[in-house]
Amino acid sequence: MERASKLMKLSTLLCMVVLCKAIESPQYAVVHEESDFEVRLYSQSTWMSARVREELSFAKATLLGFHRLFQYIQGANLNNSRIAMTSPIVTSLVPGAGPLHSYAYVVTLYLPDKFQSDPPTPLPEIHLNPFEWDSHCVAVRKFSGFAIDEVIVKEADNLSFSLRRSPWANSTSSDSGYAYSVAQYSPPLQFIGRVNEIWVDIDVSGINSCKPGAVASY
Repeated sequence: MERASKLMKLSTLLCMVVLCKAIESPQYAVVHEESDFEVRLYSQSTWMSARVREELSFAKATLLGFHRLFQYIQGANLNNSRIAMTSPIVTSLVPGAGPLHSYAYVVTLYLPDKFQSDPPTPLPEIHLNPFEWDSHCVAVRKFSGFAIDEVIVKEADNLSFSLRRSPWANSTSSDSGYAYSVAQYSPPLQFIGRVNEIWVDIDVSGINSCKPGAVASY
């Protein structure tokens, strides 16, 4: 409990100083919009990832993973490089990878353009790994408020329901190994106008394949 409290205070301070100044984000094109979700085509990009197995809570896992990622961008890498903060922080849920077949989590941070092709190697003790995203399609549902466990489950269910009623009903992808991901854009002390998203991979590639007509005939 004390450890979690200290990490929360640290995370709040760091985000107050850093996250609100985030400039760079992964590049994408919106290829289709509905009233409650949209489909994006993300460009290929490189991220740094922290796998968290010991926590059963999404919120705690995100906090622990972000703490390690923050160490990395503050110089815990073989180059001693300082790396600019980016947004969003993305936490992906990996079904069946935790204790007793529970969820494990992967917390990822997009690397700035300067480090996309050659990211500094993390120090071994912070247990991070670079992760390359191929260009791919993602179904996205936006929601406000705080991304806590009960809320993200509800929002993921809402996105799943919307997808079942769309041309992408049979096109969600399991290739990434993630059930879904949660992207958080707002610092902890922002209480109004918070921006979060549920992400689900779509099993198609290329901007034409992201369009409803192409997906329906895939």
